[in-house]
Amino acid sequence: MATGHTDPQRRERILAAALDHIAEAGVAGVSHRRIAARAGVPLGSMTYHFAGIDDLLREAFTRFADHIVAVFEQHLAPVDGVEAARQAVTDLIHALSEGPQRNLVLSQELYTLAARRPEYRELTEAWMLRSRQLLERHFDADTARQLDGLIEGLALHRALDRAPHDRELTLRAVARITTV
Repeated sequence: MATGHTDPQRRERILAAALDHIAEAGVAGVSHRRIAARAGVPLGSMTYHFAGIDDLLREAFTRFADHIVAVFEQHLAPVDGVEAARQAVTDLIHALSEGPQRNLVLSQELYTLAARRPEYRELTEAWMLRSRQLLERHFDADTARQLDGLIEGLALHRALDRAPHDRELTLRAVARITTV
């Protein structure tokens, strides 16, 4: 394996390894040694690229939040009109709930970390703001806030329910919130 400056992907591998580890073992199991081993990099690379575990967690979770915002954008950006936006929100909820279990776990790990450690709340607040801004392209600010909560809640419930509700129920819930 390449070392030092000849390994431009090392930082990215470390971040990916951190997210993979968090998804499997939780934030509590994160350590420089475990992440370095998982990324296949020397332990010294951890402190070279990140000031500490908190720096690593912030950047890894920021990357994860960017990914989820991109999923929101993929569903919401191309639509025009309220009815198409309702369909897009419904599609988004189902995409999130039927997507990789890893994303569900990472979301909950970040929320738990932010609930326990206020310094991580700015990360979740920025994520929620970006999600709401995408929703505000189609709905007023209050509706966007309500939809953001609905998206999170229904996606979580669908992902964890042994008999997840169907698309029609999701669409009716979205319509209730978005009908003036």
